[in-house]
Amino acid sequence: MVRKPVVATISKGGYLQGNGKGALPSAGGSEPAEPEKVVLKKKITLLRGISIITGTIIGAGIFISPKGVLQNTGSVGLSLIIWTACGVLSLFGALSYAELGTSIKKSGGHYTYILEVFGPLLAFVRVWVELLIIRPAATAVISLAFGRYILEPFFIQCEIPELAIKLITAVGITVVMVLNSMSVSWSARIQIFLTFCKLTAILIIIVPGVIQLIKGQTQHFQDAFSGRDASIMGLPLAFYYGMYAYAGWFYLNFVTEEVDNPEKTIPLAICISMVIVTVGYVLTNVAYFTTISADELLLSNAVAVTFSERLLGNFSLAVPIFVALSCFGSMNGGVFAVSRLFYVASREGHLPEILSMIHVRKHTPLPAVIVLHPLTMIMLFSGDLYSLLNFLSFARWLFIGLAVAGLIYLRYKRPDMHRPFKVPLFIPALFSFTCLFMVALSLYSDPFSTGIGFLITLTGVPAYYLFIIWDKKPRWFRRMSDRITRTLQIILEVVPEEDCRKL
Repeated sequence: MVRKPVVATISKGGYLQGNGKGALPSAGGSEPAEPEKVVLKKKITLLRGISIITGTIIGAGIFISPKGVLQNTGSVGLSLIIWTACGVLSLFGALSYAELGTSIKKSGGHYTYILEVFGPLLAFVRVWVELLIIRPAATAVISLAFGRYILEPFFIQCEIPELAIKLITAVGITVVMVLNSMSVSWSARIQIFLTFCKLTAILIIIVPGVIQLIKGQTQHFQDAFSGRDASIMGLPLAFYYGMYAYAGWFYLNFVTEEVDNPEKTIPLAICISMVIVTVGYVLTNVAYFTTISADELLLSNAVAVTFSERLLGNFSLAVPIFVALSCFGSMNGGVFAVSRLFYVASREGHLPEILSMIHVRKHTPLPAVIVLHPLTMIMLFSGDLYSLLNFLSFARWLFIGLAVAGLIYLRYKRPDMHRPFKVPLFIPALFSFTCLFMVALSLYSDPFSTGIGFLITLTGVPAYYLFIIWDKKPRWFRRMSDRITRTLQIILEVVPEEDCRKL
């Protein structure tokens, strides 16, 4: 069901293209009376752009990762330095993507930049592994955190049953898919609301922490760099956990074509968001250490909950709810952005044609959204949170590193390319090196999970030649593919976007 690039295979007036006028194919094949132009509209303003980036970054990471960073640094002072350094490195990656997004004004993020620089094979492998591993696993990971935290107030005295967590998680995933299928505007508005909830959750931790500092509660910062010495492998692993908490700064580039005035909005949204997140993360960790010692933090499975129980009394019950809303915002932002990656890949001929179609009334990429649902459910009920995290990290950082390295390549290969926003070359060079270093680290620290991820990634190569290059498919296969596409198009009420290549 994967086809050649759309520009080479779409026939004029064919039913797969909605008769070329943004209309559904009718049962009798007749033309509609009043065809309506169907496009993805530019509805992402600066505020919505900030909410997409900030709201997707701040998920469960800041409430889970402090333990991983501290465990691998060995001291409070060094852990705070790592959190700051990870924020700066993530800003470097985000600035690199700001240049790519304002130079290549197409949606799709990593996929589009790899296609532009390295060609269709590597781009197909990128979207293949995104569809099979990265996005379903990432959605399952953050959704599991949502399920756990939303149930936390109801199981204060006992362990939460794993089945209950997964069932609530499945409900949350379904709600996110429905929301993103129904309306772009409502999805963006809810994302703004959830972003404010996230910032509220962080402020609930930061403000009492600042009050503690004013009261002189600084005992855990005395001899801040004393403690267990960090090992050679420990510091890279600490960076790994920190970078995971900051992941999400790239999602606005997935929806570039829907951004209003992208040359100004993308760089501004990225810079504002990264400053907010970095300052918030560092201050949150400082707040933790005003109340919790390093040893106590390492024993805690939910650092934010432990902190709130110590300091906030009965109000501590609200913290898991805010954290759950934070996770829900990350789920919503991730699905909103990545569905556009599948949409663009289908438009380029790298995924089934149905995924590049838009709902005739709601103007959402409905098929590209709902395709994630069954894949995420499979991930959810077939693995635990940590194995899923290891599965996705290898492929994610490999392709992000390649995309940023592509920026350096384009500087020399296409020096006259229009670049409204430009960063010094040391920024993408340092960031791409960091990404590739983390890939090498994952191979060393967890060869089994990384090996599985690597093997699944390699399956994209034969899949590319089978589905994309091989154009002598049996006639019955082509007919079946066309029939399935037409049936789904009628059921889902979707048509191809008009003028999709006139960017």
